[in-house]
Amino acid sequence: MAPEILSISAYSAALWIWVVTGQRFTAIDTLPWMTRCLQYLRRLALAALGYPVPSRLVPQRSDGLNLGVGYLLIEYIEEDQGAMLSNTWDERHHDPKLRTNFFRSLSRILLTIARVPVPRIGSFTIDDDGVLALNNRPLTLEVHELENENIPVDIPRGFTYTSVDSYIVDILAFHDSRLRHQPNAATNEQDCVYQMSALSTMKMIFPQFFRRDLRRGPFVFCLTDIHQSNILVDADWNIKCLIDLEWACARPIEMLHPPRWLTNQAIDEMDAVEYAQVHREFMEILQNEERSLDACTTISSVLREGWERGTFWYAAALRSPTGLFRVFYDHVQPRFAKGHENDESFYQILMYYWTEKTWDFIREKVRDKAEYDKRLQDAFNN
Repeated sequence: MAPEILSISAYSAALWIWVVTGQRFTAIDTLPWMTRCLQYLRRLALAALGYPVPSRLVPQRSDGLNLGVGYLLIEYIEEDQGAMLSNTWDERHHDPKLRTNFFRSLSRILLTIARVPVPRIGSFTIDDDGVLALNNRPLTLEVHELENENIPVDIPRGFTYTSVDSYIVDILAFHDSRLRHQPNAATNEQDCVYQMSALSTMKMIFPQFFRRDLRRGPFVFCLTDIHQSNILVDADWNIKCLIDLEWACARPIEMLHPPRWLTNQAIDEMDAVEYAQVHREFMEILQNEERSLDACTTISSVLREGWERGTFWYAAALRSPTGLFRVFYDHVQPRFAKGHENDESFYQILMYYWTEKTWDFIREKVRDKAEYDKRLQDAFNN
């Protein structure tokens, strides 16, 4: 998807969509002239009568070919249109000229998306008539991965949020669920206490990181799974296309941040001082682009404040079921009390506020891990 397309909508460039039932949708611009005119007239009539107006995707008759799987084809990208950023990122991400071009392109995309606020936190769906609606739960990659491992997430399909607080509470709940239901979630008693204490504290302190005046919006469309292999650039690192947008959804504006991989470090290995330098560089470019575009929505001030008050780190912890604990102890907890990670009294108090019958749960997790290791060994032996 070319960045300029985003100013219209993230779905309007679609050539066609085929869902698992065999239904097919085609972009209105690709239809024959007469059919296209009829579709435009139909949309005008629906709008005049106050009915929902379909998206630019038009239902088409199936030609009988049904692969039994759903897939989405937005645009075919020729090789000369761009190359994956991951091909050159490791060797050239320190080049200031290339980095400036990349930051400028990314800033324009984020600003373009933020121009269109959305009313709720959630994901978009397309019904049988081609009507686009924000009526599904915010489906991010971590939700999908947890459910694939049979870990209950307890956010039903068709559920959306109108407040930041309730969304964060549910995210923290599926982090709890991972510790409860994943057999190898804790390696031993000490690790279990380590995780329980972090989760207890995360629940208590989240109001410190999110502004009360923004708890009911604005909400913005976020590219939650953007990484170097999903970004196609030209030789000068100007972004030409974005691919694999299936995990994009509407989220709180305070969860909109620059990518965490800008310093080429894993989430649980990030150096705050090193990332701060790159973050500052990105924010300067974002602010300049904001001025040049005369954007009515000033996201730079929200992102800058989010960095200063630690929202960046708290949101990063929420995004990673396994990385949450290292991010918490390295970047979140020290904002309140440095040295508590090595203070036994911290764990001796906080662990008891995660669940009742704390030691019964800890012993259960140790048994779960032993049984998991045995099943794993048996699988390799067989």
